[in-house]
Amino acid sequence: MAEITISKADWDRLKIKVRRKYNHLTDEDLKYEPGQEEQLISHLMERVKRSRDYVLFTLKKGLANIDNNRL
Repeated sequence: MAEITISKADWDRLKIKVRRKYNHLTDEDLKYEPGQEEQLISHLMERVKRSRDYVLFTLKKGLANIDNNRL
């Protein structure tokens, strides 16, 4: 079970931040449906070559400051 919940509206905004930080990610890499957080985390871990903790930290940080453009 993922330790994070991301709504569709939040993901639309968070996706822009993630793409800005990791510009090599494609639309396919950032494909997400609510309830599929675990698959998203696993895929991002592979693509950015970082640990699960780092990916979770990055996503949570982006959600905490959703109105801010920084990640």
